[in-house]
Amino acid sequence: MATTHHQRSGEERRRELLEAAERVVLRDGPGASMNAIAAEAGITKPILYRHFGDKGGLYRALAKRHTDALLRALQIAVDTPGDRRRQVAGTLDTYLAAIEARPQVYRFLMHPADDGAAAGAEQGFDVGRHSAPLLRRLGEELGKVVADRVDLGPRGELVARVWGHGIVGMMHAAGDWWLGERPCGRAELVETLTDLLCGRLFEVPDRPGARPGAGG
Repeated sequence: MATTHHQRSGEERRRELLEAAERVVLRDGPGASMNAIAAEAGITKPILYRHFGDKGGLYRALAKRHTDALLRALQIAVDTPGDRRRQVAGTLDTYLAAIEARPQVYRFLMHPADDGAAAGAEQGFDVGRHSAPLLRRLGEELGKVVADRVDLGPRGELVARVWGHGIVGMMHAAGDWWLGERPCGRAELVETLTDLLCGRLFEVPDRPGARPGAGG
């Protein structure tokens, strides 16, 4: 006997709705609306709300889906055999490759729609309210990966958390700028950020005449 709509598990139905939402996000980016997502899924908007509660609930579900996938990829990069520099470069490249491959998804998760909502139109997703927790989760999880793999001494857990959040902050800020301007290729960006993380800042000499606190 064929499986009916009502016999589908809630988890399977939720996955199907998230996949429909992703298709709309890939097409519309930050401008993705609940109306468009419901239409893509072939349901009414009230049914979409029934599954996710509100726009924020759908956003959090999409963010968790993509953050889970990104964290798995980052952990694989960290565990890739090789020296420390290669592991750092691989971690940075994994993050940057993910946002480069699906820029519309990244913009949906991190940026509000550029065009303001028209009068009477559906309000956009409140991205600012949710993107900070997403970055905090990435920072915490990357900190755990660092703590599990590097001996940082008696206060190692705290140091690892600081490093995790610091690395995520750097990746996010640099990646956001790079994705918008594309001033160089991904490989060059990875190499330059790896130089920074691996201590090159403390190896290069000061410019002649430079002095601490000098203005530009």
